[in-house]
Amino acid sequence: MRHAPALRFLLVTLLTALLAAPALPAAAQELTEPPASECANRQLPPPPVDTSEEPPPGQASPSPLPVPQTPAGGERMADCGTVLPAGAPAPPEPTTAHAWLIQDLDTGEVLAAKDPHGRFRPASLIKTLLALVVLDELSPDEVVVPTEEDANQECTCVGIVAGGRYRVDQLLHGLLMRSGNDIAHALATAVGGVPVALRKMNDLAARLGAADTRAASPSGLDGPGMMTSAYDMSLVFSHAMDQPRYAEAVGTRKMRFPGGDEPDFPIYNDNKLFGTYPGFLGGKTGFTDDARHTYAGAAERDGTRLAVVLLRGEQRPIRLSEQAARLLDYGFSLAALDTAAVGRIAVEQQPQEEAGTDSTEDSTEVAATTTTDDPFGTTGWIVTLVVTLIVIGGFVVGHRRGLLGQHPS
Repeated sequence: MRHAPALRFLLVTLLTALLAAPALPAAAQELTEPPASECANRQLPPPPVDTSEEPPPGQASPSPLPVPQTPAGGERMADCGTVLPAGAPAPPEPTTAHAWLIQDLDTGEVLAAKDPHGRFRPASLIKTLLALVVLDELSPDEVVVPTEEDANQECTCVGIVAGGRYRVDQLLHGLLMRSGNDIAHALATAVGGVPVALRKMNDLAARLGAADTRAASPSGLDGPGMMTSAYDMSLVFSHAMDQPRYAEAVGTRKMRFPGGDEPDFPIYNDNKLFGTYPGFLGGKTGFTDDARHTYAGAAERDGTRLAVVLLRGEQRPIRLSEQAARLLDYGFSLAALDTAAVGRIAVEQQPQEEAGTDSTEDSTEVAATTTTDDPFGTTGWIVTLVVTLIVIGGFVVGHRRGLLGQHPS
């Protein structure tokens, strides 16, 4: 009988082929890995146009912030196109902003949006986070004496003087009315220095639930890792408008600012909707080469308070403030129609120790759960198959030998 050697040769050949074959992808991993996102800016803003976001020599660029598996504000907030209520009319044109959001300041309802969690740069809208830190930590009458470094920041600047004496309330108004980068640096210095101020700003963003936001400078000047979203800036702006001192500052149209060694001088709010949009409550503007134009503003009509945020917009064919006005009009029309909300702005206010948890730990845990559903893995299944074949082969060989013993040739 020549079958046993042939069978052994077959098993050896099969075993050799299996072990030499390239590893197959685990089926469980294929099923649990999320599909590639169709949203171009789900993780990162568009590429910078200059070197402002290059890290200092010897330092690496910050990793992208983790993208939450469940989008804050509701499932529709994950859409990267226009998000409208069923049956709603089309939003106004032209709207040049890559992302925008209209919310009811009192209920938190999102009336309409475009790419609400798309990540873009905030420019000077990030000053609202700094203002909230200042409101928490400094009394309005506390005196701040700016340094030379504070006074010599890249402008837009109000014109503070190194060695001058300024009340926090005066600086807060200058920060929000005229978007002074010199004042932003002075206030950051006053709360512990720029690195400390950034940590506090980012901790506050995390506590509020703004998971798309990382401040890289207290003023909004672009820096490594700077990002936010229309949802996050709406969340931060909504929380800020609930603070009387913030709302009063952004709602101030004109004030006299201390001149240091020179006479006091007038400063004017740079928001173009003052005096042109009925019921306008105030807001914040911003611009950098990388962020392009950004805007936040609020208005009240017939007892309804709405706010709008626009990111990465352009001033042509019409000013971004005029685009914001048209979106506010659109929001008030949706409110009058009582359309269904497409999401909700929800301030989480997590305890500081929870918000400060390193997000990379959560990211690692999520990655682990998406790759360990198959306890065997590819190699485990191959080994199991080989062992099974060897066992079967052993039974066959033994059976053949038994038959040979019973029926000699």
